[in-house]
Amino acid sequence: MNQRKKTLVIFVGAVLFLVVVTVAGVFCYDAARVTDFSRKNLSPCGQYLFGTDWMGRDMLTRTLTGLSMSILIGMCAASISAIIAFVLGVMAAVLGNKVDSVISFLIDMIMGIPHILLLILISYALGKGFKGVMLGVALTHWPSLARVIRGEVLQLKNSQYIQVAYRLGHSKMKVAMKHMVPHLLPQFIVGLILTFPHAILHEASITFLGFGLSAEQPAIGIILSESMKYLITGKWWLAVLPGIMLVLTVVLFDVAGGSLRKILDPSSAHN
Repeated sequence: MNQRKKTLVIFVGAVLFLVVVTVAGVFCYDAARVTDFSRKNLSPCGQYLFGTDWMGRDMLTRTLTGLSMSILIGMCAASISAIIAFVLGVMAAVLGNKVDSVISFLIDMIMGIPHILLLILISYALGKGFKGVMLGVALTHWPSLARVIRGEVLQLKNSQYIQVAYRLGHSKMKVAMKHMVPHLLPQFIVGLILTFPHAILHEASITFLGFGLSAEQPAIGIILSESMKYLITGKWWLAVLPGIMLVLTVVLFDVAGGSLRKILDPSSAHN
């Protein structure tokens, strides 16, 4: 098996695991909220792989549900953020120096504000909850990708076939849609996937701090926040196992994005 096939197998495996976690979490939502005080504070065992908490809730179903919510929020937020980045990046490079200056200033301004602070402010202003967190993440994760796309478009503008298209009388919009957008799609897709882990971590972070999803939701940030007070009593599984699953999910998204970037790279075709 050559390197390209290995990369493809890794990408498919990572995506398959993430899909299974997401689907399982959706189906476990009701079970994750069931309380049974006759089984409270059980350590991991054959029946309860992740143990139970102080209310007798199954930590495996709660962890899967929390990860599923984080993945869904991350996918929605990253998609919105990537679309914003794509549109603004193309506009900045195509619509002239004035537009480029305004968008570049906006990118620098947002990147100059501490990320988590801006995310908390937007989420809190929008009422927290699913909508507030999703929009908060979406509105704070686009500048880096927008800068990358803008740089790609600026390089494309100086290429010979783009200059020929302009000399043939094609409008800027036609040149952008026909010649630039197809070239930018691989970078856009990879950037979209690589935005997922950042979105998931930031959603979990602000929920952990109390500025995200509501406390009654079995979100991964809520699980980790509530479990902190029980660590001192030796109930390590309440935080360690959900934390490991969160890290694994984020790493797999990063692996999937890196693998996809290698697959889409023309220079790797001979490997």
